[in-house]
Amino acid sequence: MKKIVTVVGARPQFIKAAVISRLIRGEYSDRFEEILVHTGQHYDENMSDIFFREMDIPKPDINLEIGSGTHGKMTGRMLEKIEEVLLSENPDLLMVYGDTNSTIAGALAASKLHIPVAHVEAGLRSHNMRMPEEQNRILTDHISTHLFCPTDTAVENLKKESLLDGVHRTGDVMLDASLYYRDKFLESENMDVTDDFILMTLHRAENTDNSERLKAIVKAVNSIDNRLFVLPLHPRTKKMLEEAGLAFEKHVKVIPPIGYKDMLRLEAECDAVLTDSGGVQKEAYFFGKPCITMRDQTEWVETVETGWNKLTGAESDKISSALSSINRPKERPDLYGTGDSGKEILNIIQE
Repeated sequence: MKKIVTVVGARPQFIKAAVISRLIRGEYSDRFEEILVHTGQHYDENMSDIFFREMDIPKPDINLEIGSGTHGKMTGRMLEKIEEVLLSENPDLLMVYGDTNSTIAGALAASKLHIPVAHVEAGLRSHNMRMPEEQNRILTDHISTHLFCPTDTAVENLKKESLLDGVHRTGDVMLDASLYYRDKFLESENMDVTDDFILMTLHRAENTDNSERLKAIVKAVNSIDNRLFVLPLHPRTKKMLEEAGLAFEKHVKVIPPIGYKDMLRLEAECDAVLTDSGGVQKEAYFFGKPCITMRDQTEWVETVETGWNKLTGAESDKISSALSSINRPKERPDLYGTGDSGKEILNIIQE
C-alpha cells in the first residue's frame, strides 16, 4: 500500500483534492493511504465542520495553521512545517494542486527529501511572470515527478520547457468536482435568482488594486442597463470600490459572498459569465455558458480558441462590446476530459 501526503492551503484546493481523497478512501482504499495536510494558508471561517460535511470532503489530518503573511514569510514557514510532517510520515509520494504558496512549499519540501512529487493541474501558463501563481506553478512543475495535465495545451506548455518525462494528459479534476457537486447541490435554498442574468465575479488584484482598471470595469457594466447582473461581492473588492468612489447601478444585483455549491447553481442557471477568475472561466465552459474574461491573459487558452471565452482585459469599450454581442458556439469539445480524471491519476500512480 502506498502512502500519499496531500498538501492543500486554500478552499478551492480542498474541493479539487476531495475528488482524489474520496477515491482513496473508497474504491482505492486497498491500494493507498492518504495523510491530508492543510497549511492554513487561507484562514476561512466558513471551513467549519458543516463545510466538510456538506461538501463531502475528508477533514484534514494535520492543520499547520500558518495563517497569512508576506509570500516569503508564508512559504518559509510552510516549508519548515511540511518538512517535519514528511520526516515523520515518510510517504511514498507527495501530492499538490494548482499554484498557491502551499503548492510550491509542499513540492520543494518533498523534492529536497527525494520524495516523488505529483502535481495536479500541471502545465498551466499565463505567461505573466509578475503573477505569484505563475512563479509557483512553473517552479513546481520543474521539481515534480508526475505532471498531471488537464489539457493538451498544458502538455504542450511543458514540452516547450523540455519537460517530457512523467507528463500525463488526465483531464481536469475540477470537471470531476463540478459534475459531482452539480448533481449533489443543484437545488439550493439559499439563492433567490429567477430572472435571466449574467453572473459576474470580480476579485483579482490586477483589477481591484488598480483604480483605472476598476473604474473601466464599473463603467462598462453600468452601461449595459438592459441586462441583469448578479455579483457575489468579496469584502475586499467592496472596500476597493468604496475607496475609489465607485458604485454599480441598480441592474447589478450585488449579493454577499457565496459558497461553492451556490456558485455552481448560479453558473448552471445564468445566461453568461463575466469574470476575472481562472476557475470560473473553466466552470462556465463545463456548463456551456459563454464567458467574458476581464484579464489580459488566461491559462485556459483553449476556451478562447473554441469561441466560448473572450478576453477583454479591463478596457471599458471591449467589455461593453462583448456584453452586447454574447455568442454561444454550436460545438463544445471535451477539452477537459470526461469526468474521470481522479481515477486516471490514481491508476497512473499505482502503476
